[in-house]
Amino acid sequence: MSGIRGRDTKPEVALRKALFARGLRYRVNVRGMPGRPDLVFARWRAAVFVHGCFWHGHDCPLFRLPGTRTQFWSEKIAANRQRDARALQALADAKWRICVVWECALRGTGRSGLNSVAERVASWLYGEESALTIKGREQGNAHS
Repeated sequence: MSGIRGRDTKPEVALRKALFARGLRYRVNVRGMPGRPDLVFARWRAAVFVHGCFWHGHDCPLFRLPGTRTQFWSEKIAANRQRDARALQALADAKWRICVVWECALRGTGRSGLNSVAERVASWLYGEESALTIKGREQGNAHS
């Protein structure tokens, strides 16, 4: 597991490049912020997380609990979800706007596509919504 990246993952880098190409500037993995968001847009007081479906236990085709050591993995993923919930709540309490982009929106059979996801994030930044969740098409795209 030491080879698993916590930052600069392929989906995260791809989204960063697409948003940068649209003229949006951000900070990456800001220390001291709850959950250390992948992208922080201070101008809009907005934080964007790019969650891997496996590591964050997303209910989609990209997530499958391993067949070995299932108790270990169940506990680990449950702890990740609890930590995510605490971080998102802390950011919301501090009046930050929050966007979660799930890996399945960027890859897999139900992907929306990088340009579509980047466009939705950019529109959300310029808009007034406090939160946005972008998932793969099988789950439908939910706004909250």
